[in-house]
Amino acid sequence: MRAVVLREHGGLDRLGFETGYPDPQCGPNDAILRVRACALNYHDVFTRRGMPGITLHLPLIVGNDAAGEIVEIGREATGFRIGDRVVVDPINRVDHGFLGETMDGGLAEFLRVPVHMLVPIDSRVDFATAAALPVAYGTAHRMMFERGKVRAGEKVLVLGASGGVGTCCVRLAKQVGAEVIACASGDVKLARLRALGVDHAIDYSSSDWVAECHRLFGKASTRRRTAGGLDMVVNFTGGDSWTKALRVLRRDGRMVTCGATAGYDPKEDIRYIWTFELNIIGSNGWARSDVTALIEMAANGKLQPVIHEPRFPLAEAREAMRQMEERVAIGKVIVEPFR
Repeated sequence: MRAVVLREHGGLDRLGFETGYPDPQCGPNDAILRVRACALNYHDVFTRRGMPGITLHLPLIVGNDAAGEIVEIGREATGFRIGDRVVVDPINRVDHGFLGETMDGGLAEFLRVPVHMLVPIDSRVDFATAAALPVAYGTAHRMMFERGKVRAGEKVLVLGASGGVGTCCVRLAKQVGAEVIACASGDVKLARLRALGVDHAIDYSSSDWVAECHRLFGKASTRRRTAGGLDMVVNFTGGDSWTKALRVLRRDGRMVTCGATAGYDPKEDIRYIWTFELNIIGSNGWARSDVTALIEMAANGKLQPVIHEPRFPLAEAREAMRQMEERVAIGKVIVEPFR
């Protein structure tokens, strides 16, 4: 089969497009999928580069998010049949693996997965939409609702708002009636975010986003009745945005984080945390219930993932990853192996 294969860690040139990679073999509790769509995530970049303290068995097909139809089913597998349309929950919650990291992922024509990792797709949901949901949208769904508890009327700042997780956070916050401030770089991304309904779009590459938030919403105060500042900041970038984000929160405001794409060990200033009684909330991944909830939302027309155009054929997966890695893309980057 055709597949995009990582044989050693490094740059984009380490991703090889191969036309004679061995077909996956179906075990008794497995299913073989014809992959119709694979959505890329920044985790794929970390896997490609190599992560400190984590040893992966190479060669490996990357790609955490995959959707398609079942073309073969194991003799002991139950609950699914050939022809079913499914998306993969990338976390192997039985054997503690992860699609595209400890097991071959979705950048291939065919994919073997245990059936317990499969989630049915409603007939109203297309494959690209389904593939866009688990990692980025599942992470955002848990972070915004289960952990962040976003509410109507709140002022919510989303940093890195133009990517997969960011655009979902924007949509979920707007869905519940929050006032959304989005940070991104460049006129094209800001225009797209405005089209998604953000109330304020700030270009962090050409303006001081902290000063702009202070201008719009005021500053926190030690006076308990003072309402200046934002209710919530979504910060999965880390790096030098970390302490800056603390400065725009109101008293008793909260910052939620699910990652650190710009650096996991930023300079800290804990004075803001105790002075203004701030809440730092971590959110780790997603639950299967987040994926099923998102599929239902998409089926009912309540959520449409932001998908970057153009979509890419399998042979151009390296270019697809480049656009995601260099933050050229807006929304989820989709590779379609059978395009």
